[in-house]
Amino acid sequence: MENSTESKKADFPRSFWTANLTELFERGAYYAMASFVVLYLGQLGLGDYWPSNLNGILWTLVFFLPILSGTIADQIGFKKSMLIAFVLLAAGYFTMGYPVWFGNQTLNPIIDSEMTAGIGVLLPVILAITFIGIGGSIIKPCIAGTVQKTAGANITLGFGIFYMIINIGSLLGRGISYLVRTEFDLSYIFAVSVFFSILAFFAVLFFYTEPKSEITEEKPKKSILQILADMVLVLKNSRFALFMIVSSGFFFIYAQVYNVLPLYLQKVVELNPAVDLVTMANPFVIVFFQLLVTKKFGKMKPIKSIIVGIIIIGVSMSINLVPIFMNGGVRALTFGEYIPLGTLFITLTVGLIAFGELFTSARTYEYIGALAPKGQEGLFLGYANLPLAIGALIGGPAGAFIFHEIMCKNATPLESGLLELDPFWNSMGWVLLMGIGFISALSMWLYNRWLKNNPI
Repeated sequence: MENSTESKKADFPRSFWTANLTELFERGAYYAMASFVVLYLGQLGLGDYWPSNLNGILWTLVFFLPILSGTIADQIGFKKSMLIAFVLLAAGYFTMGYPVWFGNQTLNPIIDSEMTAGIGVLLPVILAITFIGIGGSIIKPCIAGTVQKTAGANITLGFGIFYMIINIGSLLGRGISYLVRTEFDLSYIFAVSVFFSILAFFAVLFFYTEPKSEITEEKPKKSILQILADMVLVLKNSRFALFMIVSSGFFFIYAQVYNVLPLYLQKVVELNPAVDLVTMANPFVIVFFQLLVTKKFGKMKPIKSIIVGIIIIGVSMSINLVPIFMNGGVRALTFGEYIPLGTLFITLTVGLIAFGELFTSARTYEYIGALAPKGQEGLFLGYANLPLAIGALIGGPAGAFIFHEIMCKNATPLESGLLELDPFWNSMGWVLLMGIGFISALSMWLYNRWLKNNPI
């Protein structure tokens, strides 16, 4: 058995394992800070809306720019691209922490609704988001491209390892972030991100070798104009463009894990929430249930699986209605008087969203491949992340509106600094998020019916 295992590992060249190690560090860096971005920016004095708006822009850059950065990486090489990317990422994470570390800014534990931050905060934050967005967008196609080129006949196993590493990196980043921020302060989550980015840079510099594609035919290099022309070609396809819009509903709700949920925990449930530990429920579920869900439901038609996933994410929002009407409300302590009820249900929400992701994410690529015109599958799959970009771009400001204008309507400030929400308006916020999920699922079903009734 040992010899068999060793020969199986030998099928993957060094660049495959280096790419996965690099991905572990990159995901560790990103998720060390991702759960706290809106809270950190709020504590810096950016008010009610700018934190979510800027967080939405960050996610949009990460998911939209690979359309351009992936082609550029193909032209200058993955190794050089990744070295540039990790310099940008390290600079971005450092710049995000700069206002506190060197700009004499202090973090206010009670997030003020008014915008009080000056240019000394805004400029570093905007630069940081730009650097992180561009750097993150370069990494995505480089790592995935390396796995694609080096896995060979073991492509399924290769991507299985890749997705497992993503979630291990997510757990590692969140765990170390928790230890560091509780020992120091919230700004030091960005020091963790800088550290992981530097590790990734040296992993690429010293161990990564440019992969050789199994495909002997050289692909023609594209100019930026050709890339934009391809984008027009793809988006002119009404069937594909409509799918992008309909499927973005799932990612709109997913975006609230990093917008509404942290705000709800910090402003309503507890003053110093462990958002990093709460959001660990996402990678835990994926790591432990991915194989089971694939085995049990892998034969389900892609469109049905996507719809099931969207319904699950809608249900995940609705369960937060339960603690609102229980004795003691969302701040009632449970599990040995340690965990507020609201925190427990938000954790369950994150776990359910991960189940929705298991049903939706991978099957979306399969569905797009079937939807694309013959011979253009690769081109159309290159735009598969657009729904994430759309969901993030709209989800940031819309999530802030839902929380501040609906959930917090008629809220009463408490002496502790938390808000006592009106049960009716609090419920309406969660019902609205649930409704968006269910409407998105219905829209996807109607879209699929329309496709069947209007074949090409």
